[in-house]
Amino acid sequence: MDAPAPVGTLFGLTATDVGTLLAALATLAMLFALYAVMTVRDPMAKRVKALNERREQLKAGITASTGKRRASLVKKNQTTDNMRSFLSSLKVLQDDQLKDAQIRLAQAGIRSKDLAVAVIFGRMFMPIIIGGLAVILLYVVGIQPEWGPLKRFFAFAITLILAYKAPDLYIDNKVTKRSAAIRKGLPDALDLLVICAEAGLTVDAAFNRVARELGKAYPELGDEFQLTAIELSFLTERRMAFENLATRVKLDAVKGVVTTMIQTEKYGTPLASALRVLSAEFRHDRMMRAEEKAARLPAIMTVPLILFILPTLFVVILGPAACSISEAF
Repeated sequence: MDAPAPVGTLFGLTATDVGTLLAALATLAMLFALYAVMTVRDPMAKRVKALNERREQLKAGITASTGKRRASLVKKNQTTDNMRSFLSSLKVLQDDQLKDAQIRLAQAGIRSKDLAVAVIFGRMFMPIIIGGLAVILLYVVGIQPEWGPLKRFFAFAITLILAYKAPDLYIDNKVTKRSAAIRKGLPDALDLLVICAEAGLTVDAAFNRVARELGKAYPELGDEFQLTAIELSFLTERRMAFENLATRVKLDAVKGVVTTMIQTEKYGTPLASALRVLSAEFRHDRMMRAEEKAARLPAIMTVPLILFILPTLFVVILGPAACSISEAF
């Protein structure tokens, strides 16, 4: 009697086992997709909460008669308070440095001013901590025994520099991404502001309306416009609200819009016509940047074309001819 034919296996698993595992993975993926769809969160929920807190702070600063109401709205962070006390005891916490860090955090979309103390604390102590670990790993443990003294020194120096610049690099990256997102939606926001101004809405109502309309498509821009509308309603000087917007957004275009808004508030010039000119200018600028990127594309594609496409093309074209020549000889 002939023996049964051997069944093919993969890592000791038969075809039935592999099919069962794939079906189980597909089921888990489907369940995860359903969970992700059913538990989707509103991206504006966190921003709305922060804006409401800012509204309450401004309201308390204007209407509160006692300091108890203000103190209940200003949340203290024990960790940052300890950092502030420690840095103040060392005489290294300067007001200009703290203000600059707060502005950078605001441009990155981080509203908490207490984190500026954490940034300065990180600049000071991250090089000490990470540099100490680098010394232990390089000179005590000897993770790279083949490295000479010069390589070890350069590795230690690069580690110190990166540890010192890490907070600034992180904040700069967030500022760049946020500024690019705001720049992308600014022409549409100005068009909506023009429509609102021509419809007879006030400036703060127009900013509030634009923030609601563009909050889903451009959440960063909607966040800034909503905060500006809140400050326009509560601050004693409307000019301060526009200047705060220019401070929070690191864009020359936003500074131009703020200058226009301040001039219209001061001299009574038509707001709709000025915003329409700015919107057309920003759209032209966006088109010019797109054309500039398109013009750089041939030069960027030259290296991949030479390295990946041309060798394959030569093989396809010259391969049959080379085979025929080798057979002939």
